[in-house]
Amino acid sequence: MLDFGADADVVAPQLLGCTLSYGPVAIEITEVEAYLHGTDEAAHSFRGKTPANVALWGPGGHLYVYISYGIHRCCNLVCGPDGTGQGCLIRAGRVLSGEEEARSRRGEVSFARLASGPGNVGKALGLGTEHNHLPVHQIPHDAPDTHIYADAPMHPRLEARSQEPAWVAGPRIGISKNVDAPLRFWIPGDQTVTSPKRPPKK
Repeated sequence: MLDFGADADVVAPQLLGCTLSYGPVAIEITEVEAYLHGTDEAAHSFRGKTPANVALWGPGGHLYVYISYGIHRCCNLVCGPDGTGQGCLIRAGRVLSGEEEARSRRGEVSFARLASGPGNVGKALGLGTEHNHLPVHQIPHDAPDTHIYADAPMHPRLEARSQEPAWVAGPRIGISKNVDAPLRFWIPGDQTVTSPKRPPKK
């Protein structure tokens, strides 16, 4: 089980290969970005707590969903000690179940694109800002009845990975501050990962 009390750069690579599900749609996480506290100017928490980012401040293991460019719902898993404003942005995943539901939300795109990109992750899973603060239920890999999603109330689930995949780290994408920090983590060679897909040059 993940320790969501750890810092985001510790939690983020541990999320790769885990399965995140909400309702009938489940994705294997293939790309994540970590946003830290304190000096990370790219983090939504950098300038302090606001009504929009309050979910990011804890507790860990809950969702922080924000709107990007006025249309995209981006999904983060809150982590770090309570009150530090850290989170892991889920940038991409491979749809494992609920493909028909994901396609009804995403339209005519390739299978690899169904949950590729942070806004597409949120759309494929059906998550919105109304899901802010929801706890994420952690379950062991291959636990019984993990396919059942008719919970009341329904919560997102995070199933542990069976083994650690190979992964690489590099700079985050689409930000203008703290751009060189190697806080993007992804599974190299996976077609769902957003560009650039190649490991950074050493």
